[in-house]
Amino acid sequence: MGPVMRGRPLPLEPAGSVRINHAAQLLETNEGGAVFVYGMATWCYEPGDVVGRRLAAVQLVETSTAGPTEVAAAFRVEFETLRRWRKAWSEHGVEGLIEHKRGPRSPHKVSEELASRIVELRRKGLSLRTIAAEVSLDPSTVRRCLARAGLVGPSAAGPARAAGLEPLARPAERSGERALARAGLLSGAEPQICEGASLPYAGSLIVLPALALTGLIECFEQVYAAGRAAFYSLRSLVLACVLLLLTGEARAEGLTRVDPVDIGRLIGLDRAPEVKTMRRRMEELALTRRSGELFESLARHHLDREGADCSLFYLDGHVRAYHGTARLPKAHLARARLSAPGELDSWLCDRSGDGVLVWNAEPGASLSAELRRAMKEIRALVGASARPTVVFDRGGYSPKLFAELIAAGFHFITYKKKPLRPEPRNSFVERCFVDDLGRKKTYLLADRHVRLAFRGDKNTPRRLTLRQVTRLDEKSGHQTQILSDREDLASHELADAMFSRWRQENFFRYMRLNYGLDALDSYAKTPDAAERSVPNPEKKRAARAVREAKAALQDAEAEVTRTTLSAGSSSLEALGRARAALDQALAAQRAVPARVSLGALHDDAMRLDSERKRLHDAIRMATYNATSALARLIAPHYRRAEDEARMVLREAFCSPADLQVVGDELHVRINALSAARRSRAIAGLCEELNATETLYPGTKLRLVYSVKDA
Repeated sequence: MGPVMRGRPLPLEPAGSVRINHAAQLLETNEGGAVFVYGMATWCYEPGDVVGRRLAAVQLVETSTAGPTEVAAAFRVEFETLRRWRKAWSEHGVEGLIEHKRGPRSPHKVSEELASRIVELRRKGLSLRTIAAEVSLDPSTVRRCLARAGLVGPSAAGPARAAGLEPLARPAERSGERALARAGLLSGAEPQICEGASLPYAGSLIVLPALALTGLIECFEQVYAAGRAAFYSLRSLVLACVLLLLTGEARAEGLTRVDPVDIGRLIGLDRAPEVKTMRRRMEELALTRRSGELFESLARHHLDREGADCSLFYLDGHVRAYHGTARLPKAHLARARLSAPGELDSWLCDRSGDGVLVWNAEPGASLSAELRRAMKEIRALVGASARPTVVFDRGGYSPKLFAELIAAGFHFITYKKKPLRPEPRNSFVERCFVDDLGRKKTYLLADRHVRLAFRGDKNTPRRLTLRQVTRLDEKSGHQTQILSDREDLASHELADAMFSRWRQENFFRYMRLNYGLDALDSYAKTPDAAERSVPNPEKKRAARAVREAKAALQDAEAEVTRTTLSAGSSSLEALGRARAALDQALAAQRAVPARVSLGALHDDAMRLDSERKRLHDAIRMATYNATSALARLIAPHYRRAEDEARMVLREAFCSPADLQVVGDELHVRINALSAARRSRAIAGLCEELNATETLYPGTKLRLVYSVKDA
C-alpha cells in the first residue's frame, strides 16, 4: 500500500466574506452577493437586487441556520427591520419584500374649478377642515390653495410679519394699575397681549380652546362673583394655575421656579402673581366654603357638553397620604398596601376617564357607603328620568346594595366576590369587537344568570337575579366574573365597560405624578368630630387576652392527658385554674364596648381642611380634562397617539412660540418640535383648534394657531 497523500483542506469561509456564525458567511462584492452555508453557496443575488438580498436574510433565520441578531448584524440592518421583513414574507411571500412607493400613486393637481369652489367656501366662513371634508382633499392642500388665491387661512395668516417681532419681548410695565388696585379702585387688570418672537412656554396657549369647553373660568367667576379690588382678577389667577400645571409645576410654590415674566406674558400681564399672593387669594376664596358649588357647576357644565357620554360613571376612592405630625385618621393606601394617616376622596369619572365630581369621604367609609352618596350626587346631576350606569370595584359588593341601586333607577357593573364557581370550558364563546378607541379586542366570554341571597328590610330573606359574564384568560386559565343588571348590552360590551376601569386608574396615576393630586396645598387643619364612633382598641387587647387564655387551657388539657389521674392532681388543679382564667377573660371581653367616641380616645384628633385643596383640585381636574380632549383630537394626526399623545402635548406646552396680533386675531406660531412627525401632528391639531374660533380669555381676539415650518 502506498503512502497516503495528505493536503490542506479547502477553506469553508470564502476570502473577504463576513462571518455570520460558525456555519454561515456572507460575501458581497460589486458582482452581487452570496450566502455560504458550510462552504456551499446557498443563496445568491445580483447587484441592486434588494428583494433577493432580503429573501436571503429571511431564509437564514427561517431555516434556523442563524439567529436574527447574527443575521441583522451581518446584513447591517436593524433588528426591527429584519423582523418586518420576516413578517412581510410570512404574510405575503416574496411580494411582501418588494419596497412599494409611499404616498399617492400619482401626482394630484387641483383643477381651477375645484380651486374656485374652495375659495367660495372659504369666503362663506367655513374652516379649513370643513372645506377639506367638503371637497375630499387634505387640509394642507386646501391651505396651499387658499394661499395661492390670497385668502390665507387662519393658520398661515401673517407669517411674513413675524420677522419684525422682538425676540423675548418684555411686557409693558403695569405699575399704575397696581397702584389703583392698592387704592381699591381696580378689580382686576385687563389682559394686554405682549407681542414677541420665541416667547417661553407660549405653546401652552393651545390648551385654551379645550379649557374653554370645561367652563373652568366661567364657573369660578359664577361661584365667586363677589371679588374684592385687586390687580390679579379671578380669571388671571385661574389661568396662571393652569399654565403652571402645563409647564410641570403642580403646586403654587412652582411660581418660585418659573420666571414670573414668562407666565405673565401668557396671562396678559407684566408678571405672574407671587406665591404669597396666590396663597392669600386662594385662602380668601376658601373661606367662603363654596368648593362644593364650584364642583357642582363644573359637573353640570361637563354633562351638558358631553351628553350621552355621561350615561356611565366610574366610582373609586383615592387616599391622600399624610406625613406630618398631627393625629389624622388612617386609611388603606392601596398602592403601598398598608394603612397610613390620610384623607379619602371619592372621585366620579365619566366613560372616558375624565373627572366629573369629587367629595371628601368620612374616615373609615366603605365603598358601599360612598355608593349611596354617589346615587344622590348623580341623580341631582342627570335628573329623575335618566338611568345611568355606575361601575365600581368589588369593594362595593353587596347584594342588598345592588337591590337599592336597581330600585333607585340605576344600572351597575361590578366584579363578583368570592366564593367563585368556575365556568366549564365549553361554555365560553370568542367575541371579537372594536372598542370606542378603535382597538381590536378578543374576549372569551361565558354569559348566564345567577341568583344572590341577602336579607332585606326586617331581616327577611330575599333573592336577586343578576347577569354574570365570565372572562377566561387562555394563558393562565384564570376566570374573571362580572355582575350586572344590564340586559340590553352584549356580553363583550358589558365586559369592556368593566375592564375599562383602567381609565380612572390612569386618571389617578397621571394626576398624582404630574398634577400634584396628593399635594396638601394647605396646612390648615380642623378638629375631628369628637363624637364620631371608632373601634375601641381595648377590644383588641381583651381579645388577645382571650386567645392567650385559650392557649393556656389547651396546654393544661394536654398536660392532663400525659399524666395519670392518680399522679396528676397538680395537673388537674392547673386545668381548673386555666378554665377559670378563660372564663374571666371572656367576661372581661364582653364587658368592653366594641366602639367608643373618638374624643374618649384622642382629644387631639385632627382632619385636614380640604376647602383650599378643593379649589386646586378643580383646576387640576379641568386641566386634565382639557389635555385629554387635546389628546383625542391629536389621535388622527399621530400614528402612535395611543402611547405618546400626552408626551407630544407636553413638548408643545413647553415650546416657545411667537405671539402677534393681526386685526382681531391673536396668532400663536409654535416653534417646530423635536421631530417632524410631532410638528405635523401639532399642526393638524392647530387646524382642529382654529375651527373652534375660541377667544382669548378677557378679550375679543380670536386665537389662531400654527406651527413653524410644519
